[in-house]
Amino acid sequence: MKAVWYEKQGPAREVLQYGEMPTPAPGRGEVRVRLSASAVNPADANRRAGRLHGMDYPRIVPNSDGAGVIDAVGEGVSASRVGQRVWIYFGQRGRPFGTAAEYICLPEELASALPAHVSDEQGACLGIPCMTAYLALFDSGPIDGATVLVTGGAGAVGHYAIQLAKWAGAFVVATVSSPAKADHAKSAGADAVVDYTASLAQEQVRLAARKGVQRIVDVDAVANTELVLNVAAEGATWVTYALGVQPVGALPMARVIRNNLRLQGLYLSGLSAERRRKAQLGVCRWMEENPQALHTVDSTFALHDTARAHEAVEAKTKVGTVVVRCNDAAALA
Repeated sequence: MKAVWYEKQGPAREVLQYGEMPTPAPGRGEVRVRLSASAVNPADANRRAGRLHGMDYPRIVPNSDGAGVIDAVGEGVSASRVGQRVWIYFGQRGRPFGTAAEYICLPEELASALPAHVSDEQGACLGIPCMTAYLALFDSGPIDGATVLVTGGAGAVGHYAIQLAKWAGAFVVATVSSPAKADHAKSAGADAVVDYTASLAQEQVRLAARKGVQRIVDVDAVANTELVLNVAAEGATWVTYALGVQPVGALPMARVIRNNLRLQGLYLSGLSAERRRKAQLGVCRWMEENPQALHTVDSTFALHDTARAHEAVEAKTKVGTVVVRCNDAAALA
């Protein structure tokens, strides 16, 4: 099969190689997916670059999310799954070979049915971003009638968080950094959108939130500490799932304690399989109930251009998900 891999960490164009590898065969409890699309998330670029991650294996095929069709199953997996369109996540978590390839083998529970109304490129967008958004919103109780703040509302996680929160009956305030990103957040259903670079951003969020924010889905707890502490209602849950350029900061604990806030880190790899499976099922139910849901593809690249896809993510100008088409023959036809 055709695949992209790296054997050392560094800049995308310097370390990513394109060529042929043996097509894998599924082991016990596994399915093999003939991939159509692979998503590049910031975490995938960070792993390849060596930011906060080492080389866990001598050779790594990057990217963890994708979509395609199950074409073979291993022992213990029902043959009825052959031919099923699926979206997958965690392709390159706990194993060396991810989705930047024509095929991948992985535990069957990581492959969920993809509705007919969702394209493969759109399905590749789901994975880690949508799972993260779902868990940030629903892992600690219902949010019907609550006010939710989504920081980075134009990002992949943020855009899904807005849609999921509206589906669950919440009032959503989102922060963004440009007019184009404001339009993107509004398209997801945000009730109010605030440019966080504006001088009166905190006041605007506080006014929009009315009685304060009960749930925060946060892309950068260090950068957003003051914003969150100034708009959070008493007893609010603050869930943060990523790090910005400044990964360490001082947290005013007195304000956290006095306002009875709950600060929760969210890292999918650290969660139990049971909690992740519950989120998968929730995401599938949301898609079935919302065929109009948005799965935004920012740009697409051929498999042999995976390095450019990683660079597009690292440029931090994307709106939506950067997707790699896994079949170069089809991409070049």
